[in-house]
Amino acid sequence: MRPLIIPFKDKTPNIHKQAFIFPQTSIIGDVRIEKECSVWFGSVIRGDVNAIFIDEGSNIQELTNIHVDYPNEGKGEVRIGKFVTIGHRCIIHACEIGDRVLVGMGSIIMDRAVIGSESIIGANSLITKGKTFPPRSLIMGNPAKLIRELSEEEIAFITTSANHYISLAREYESSIPSLHLP
Repeated sequence: MRPLIIPFKDKTPNIHKQAFIFPQTSIIGDVRIEKECSVWFGSVIRGDVNAIFIDEGSNIQELTNIHVDYPNEGKGEVRIGKFVTIGHRCIIHACEIGDRVLVGMGSIIMDRAVIGSESIIGANSLITKGKTFPPRSLIMGNPAKLIRELSEEEIAFITTSANHYISLAREYESSIPSLHLP
């Protein structure tokens, strides 16, 4: 039931002691997860050929896969900003996601894509390779397109969502004593 934390070559996952790592997750290689992040049941974060960085307060929901690409022109890693919510069953591959972004369920973000801070990606959207979106974007579709700029209320909701998952993970602490890794 415990998560699988697996070193790969000379890299071992670096997980903050105040992160919440749920059972049945796999975290491999060059991965750094900051405080108050949560990685939910069944997710896989595989930093085998490049690095993955997940900043403070972000949550990776059930069955999401995060992977990297081989380094090429300094690219190929995954960077996820602060207070990001990544919905259920997403694929995040060799891309950059800014601070306070909400990624809707079932979305795919491909290599070298860049998502500006304070953006929302609609459920089941496909962000194609190399696509860049500015901050405060509503992004939707397959392939995804910029729909419009977000309102202040929508931007506030992104932070509310991330804080909700921090609170929800804390509620699990009494039921799952191994949520914090030593």
